[in-house]
Amino acid sequence: NKGGHKWALILTSLMILLLTINLSGLLPYTFTPTTQLSMNMALAFPLWLATLLTGLRNQPTTSLGHLLPEGTPTPLIPALILIETISLLIRPLALGVRLTANLTAGHLLIQLISTATTVLLPILPSVSALTMLILLLLTILEIAVAMIQAYVFVLP
Repeated sequence: NKGGHKWALILTSLMILLLTINLSGLLPYTFTPTTQLSMNMALAFPLWLATLLTGLRNQPTTSLGHLLPEGTPTPLIPALILIETISLLIRPLALGVRLTANLTAGHLLIQLISTATTVLLPILPSVSALTMLILLLLTILEIAVAMIQAYVFVLP
């Protein structure tokens, strides 16, 4: 719809920024800023807040209606509203932590396997070749993870 067109440039720019940062971090001897929780939270919180406030301003009943699933039994209503509110408030933290953890874990695995490859090369060249193949496959996986994480971060 027309209202969504206002968000297209911001979200596309954010996705390209995250994609560029995530993929450039896979180059040797580079630092990936998105492995820092502070940067991810600085990106996630304003985007979440803008989305939340825009939803509450433009469609308050629909936005508040998401706090209570349809067909909920009456005794469960207070508990579900509390749980859904907490879930809504934790969303930016979850986005930031997910991006940080996934990229950090991938970088650590690449570092460990590349170190094993170089250490094993003079001792056991055949095992070193196998770890090099694993490193190549892991690098391809990390490229996919970098793209998927940029998409997931922008999606909600």
